[in-house]
Amino acid sequence: MLPANRLPALATLALGLMVAAVALVAYVAPVDANQGLSQKIFYFHVPVALTAYALFGWGAWRGLRHLWKREQGADLESYVAIHLGVIFGAMTLLTGSIWAKISWGRWWAWSSDQLVLFLVLFLFYSAYFMLRFSIEPGPQRANLSAVYAVFGVALIPVSFLAIRISKDIIHPVVFKSTGPDMSGTMFLAFCVSWAAMLALAATLYHVELAGKRLDARLKELREALTS
Repeated sequence: MLPANRLPALATLALGLMVAAVALVAYVAPVDANQGLSQKIFYFHVPVALTAYALFGWGAWRGLRHLWKREQGADLESYVAIHLGVIFGAMTLLTGSIWAKISWGRWWAWSSDQLVLFLVLFLFYSAYFMLRFSIEPGPQRANLSAVYAVFGVALIPVSFLAIRISKDIIHPVVFKSTGPDMSGTMFLAFCVSWAAMLALAATLYHVELAGKRLDARLKELREALTS
């Protein structure tokens, strides 16, 4: 858990990186010769997707720590990470659909493996909440939620690798075995945008975690006062 006195610094860092990312994307990164201005959504779509992967991965790791080491608070940390991962996953699907509509004239393509696999990943983790809240709070809920989160992480490399092995035109491959297929200024804008998304996700994670822990503590106090 991040110390409370460091949270404002993290939030400030996230804000600064976001402002820098917007400035770089708008004024420094060149306009793509083929896609025009619509290509600039790439600088937010891909970092958001990678951040969603990171959140799902962190949720699985905290779930594993709960099952393995019985770490106190690991179950809640796993829940918060997956909650934010679903939010970032929804943003990924939204920005990707906008990009596809502008560039290729269609919102979605069921023939695209990577789009479908990311949707499967998103729906899998969305169903996590149906499982979690169908069980009364307690060890059983924590254990089953952790198992679900750990199994779901297997979908992440499948979804990620689908982008590299797919041959359709909907999702161009930018990062190739020879390196990023972009200029130096484009790569700089991408890196800053990704750092901004990670910092934003970390800030939201610690804010939500602090709120959930405060709610739990207040519930314990109310129960103690009424008993």
